[in-house]
Amino acid sequence: MRKYQKENVYEAFNKRLDYICNYFDHLIVSFSGGKDSGLMLELVHRYYEENNLADREIAVSVYYLDYEGNYQETKDYIERSMGKYPDFDYYHICMPVSASCGISMSQSTWLPWDPEHPELWLNSVPEGAIHLENHNFPFFEIGMSDYDFQSKFCQWLHQEKKAERTAVLVGIRAQESLNRFNAVTRDETFSRFGTTNYSHRIFHNVFNFYPMYDWLFEDVWVANAKFSFDYNHLYDLYFQAGVPFKSMRVANPFHQCGVSSLKLYQALEPETWGKLIGRVNGANFAAIYGGTIALGYRGVSLPKGHTWETYFDFLLKTLPEDIREVYLKKFQSSLTYWTKNGGALPQKVVSELEETNLQFENLGTPKNNRNYKQEYELVRFKKYPDDVPIKNFRLVPSYKRMCVTILKNDTSCQYMGFGQTKDELQKKKEAMKKWESFL
Repeated sequence: MRKYQKENVYEAFNKRLDYICNYFDHLIVSFSGGKDSGLMLELVHRYYEENNLADREIAVSVYYLDYEGNYQETKDYIERSMGKYPDFDYYHICMPVSASCGISMSQSTWLPWDPEHPELWLNSVPEGAIHLENHNFPFFEIGMSDYDFQSKFCQWLHQEKKAERTAVLVGIRAQESLNRFNAVTRDETFSRFGTTNYSHRIFHNVFNFYPMYDWLFEDVWVANAKFSFDYNHLYDLYFQAGVPFKSMRVANPFHQCGVSSLKLYQALEPETWGKLIGRVNGANFAAIYGGTIALGYRGVSLPKGHTWETYFDFLLKTLPEDIREVYLKKFQSSLTYWTKNGGALPQKVVSELEETNLQFENLGTPKNNRNYKQEYELVRFKKYPDDVPIKNFRLVPSYKRMCVTILKNDTSCQYMGFGQTKDELQKKKEAMKKWESFL
């Protein structure tokens, strides 16, 4: 439930920094070049000067993980920002970490700064950046995931700075997605700093904080205008091109969240686009069909003469064998889970299901230790549904949901709520071992 306070978001942000700086002697700004992390950098610097953090011996570090490809406006903004405030320490990182890829049927990740193929790099390593040949990261392994890298980098930096406590300031906002909303409204307390729900422990005495979590899109631009902060002028181009606010992303160019806007490279920066289509298989296809039915967006419809189950079988046959096996293993897990064991659904979704012709057993309240935020009921289907004609379609298993997952090239099956499996984690370890010889 949304609760309005008397203070505005800027005042609330400063109060949160007051709290953080009472307990932490080292701040890390996680900078991506986007509007939120860019504003975070400016607000932290403003707070740093107004509250004499230097005299209080509170250090500030800024890091930017470079994914090799970006719009020129973003590259210019990064260049203006990294090193902008001399009191802060900066880390521009160009390392071959595994990054999510939502555009290719044959690969779920891609490797920026791939040491085996420097001829394919979208850009050269910027001067002064940390890269494979000059880094000093004892934890680093080629191919480790970008999220894993960022977590271990913050641990490493905490130790390098000999800090007592380190706060990693991340510019995520609850307005952006339900996942981000959940990240700042969790009830569990074991990973929080004290009772602060906008925090998350990532290592002993190292915590992520999300002090901008309640800012709205409009608040970001009001702050930039009010304080005359610098920002990434790519957003001006997005605005002029008529891009919806929610689609204005600055990130890894091949991330699944950016598929629908990949085509913008063609209009905004044709030269960069020319490099992108040669970098990862599927970029051109995603640019043409991103955001359409062909890639699982905007109301996927059933081809004439098919059920969703037969369409699912057809789609599987179009895939390379190794990718097909990845899907089949997860889909079989879903089939067994929902027809043998039963899964938990929100009570309101169960009520919707009761209005359909689907046959299922209501097994009552889940008997586990999970702390649910709302009332859930355990449901077991007699037959795996072909389609589920309800509003909360995505929460309920069906062959249609499997088809959408395939069309999205979502080999990790996040659309269906899957996390990484033990096999995937093992493959990641094997890939890291393979690359050890390059270190």
